[in-house]
Amino acid sequence: MSDVTNRVLVAGALLIGAIAIAFLQHHGVAAVYWAGIVIVAAMILEFLRCMWRAPQDVMFSIKNTAIFLGFLGILGLDFISIMTVGHRPLLVLMILVIVSMADICAWLFGRIIGGDKMWEKLSANKTWAGQIFGVIGGTIAAIVYRPIFIGDFQMQMVWVGIGIALMSQYGDLMASFVKRRLKIKDFSNLLGKHGGIIDRFDGWILVLPLVWLMLA
Repeated sequence: MSDVTNRVLVAGALLIGAIAIAFLQHHGVAAVYWAGIVIVAAMILEFLRCMWRAPQDVMFSIKNTAIFLGFLGILGLDFISIMTVGHRPLLVLMILVIVSMADICAWLFGRIIGGDKMWEKLSANKTWAGQIFGVIGGTIAAIVYRPIFIGDFQMQMVWVGIGIALMSQYGDLMASFVKRRLKIKDFSNLLGKHGGIIDRFDGWILVLPLVWLMLA
């Protein structure tokens, strides 16, 4: 199976899953909440598996151990966060829209414009131009989201968009940093060329605690 075919199939499966969750949520099932719980729990289990399978020279490093435990702690915080955020499906949808738009714009404009790399040792493809347009795209998505789904406009959505878009990109970089310390390309091959659950949802790693704190 070619790389393109695999990516299309996985993306299609994720889209179908999202539609099914929306359908169930519409019919009174707390599908968004439970989907969030399952995804974050899967991220934690996937990372524990990576730690278990890591070479001894990697795990016996005090610096690496501290990094891995810190990352595991953040994933645990994600689990606590989704237990609160997950009960508000429109909020979860907003996060999904902003993170997805930021990711798409960062990838697209990063490829079109190119330029200086953000942190080449961690991610060879991420550029400053990509980050800037990712933040712009995520902010526009936040501004447009509220009038469409809630019915009013609030200027504070600008700051919400900027914050979520930025944190999603730094969550991606954090995951890349941890992978470099583990000496792996992807956290797993569960989703084929898309990598594992963490690889697909790394934009949520820092966003969920941020939104949780904003609600608090």
